[in-house]
Amino acid sequence: MKLQKNTRLALYSVLEFARRPGEHVPASEVAERYGESAHHLAKVLSELARAGIVDSVRGVGGGYRFAANAKRLTLLDVIRLFELLGDDTPTEGTTPVDRALSSVLAEINQTALATFGSITVATMLKLVEQRAQA
Repeated sequence: MKLQKNTRLALYSVLEFARRPGEHVPASEVAERYGESAHHLAKVLSELARAGIVDSVRGVGGGYRFAANAKRLTLLDVIRLFELLGDDTPTEGTTPVDRALSSVLAEINQTALATFGSITVATMLKLVEQRAQA
């Protein structure tokens, strides 16, 4: 499963804001850190704000702040905002090999979704911290 650019930006942003709870983080700071334009990131952050995952504050000292519960919000909750996760029913191929491969790929996709659904933002922050120390 490959995640779209907006989905990755949303995950990066959520993790950045959750890592700094209570702080108002400027979108420009996140955009610079991940090599994106602030304008592009603003579109992603707008969707996260609509979903109640982040709050935005305008003006001096403004920015975005994590508004969700890091122990309850899963990676899949964020991914669902940006990815079309439709029916993964195996498609009918022209050969038995096509049909078998389609079934295997659908199963892999379901496993990925279940994994994303089992990892909370709090757990992911711990994983990021461990990787940073390695």
